[in-house]
Amino acid sequence: MLLTAAYGGSPVARTCDICSKRRGIGNNVSHANNKTKRSWQPNLQKVHAQVKGASVTLTVCTRCIRSGKVTKAA
Repeated sequence: MLLTAAYGGSPVARTCDICSKRRGIGNNVSHANNKTKRSWQPNLQKVHAQVKGASVTLTVCTRCIRSGKVTKAA
């Protein structure tokens, strides 16, 4: 994780290294309008990517992969 932090990535768990997307927090709401806390986790994938000419393993959300913000290492 220290290597990805050196390349501008985030050392925080369950966070996208590119866009810093984290979990969302909200409520489950029942039919009786009872509210309990819940969270939505981002869809994170480990990807071998090219960063400044080096091959690095990054934890990236699927939106960043789809939009081409990550160049996969061959």
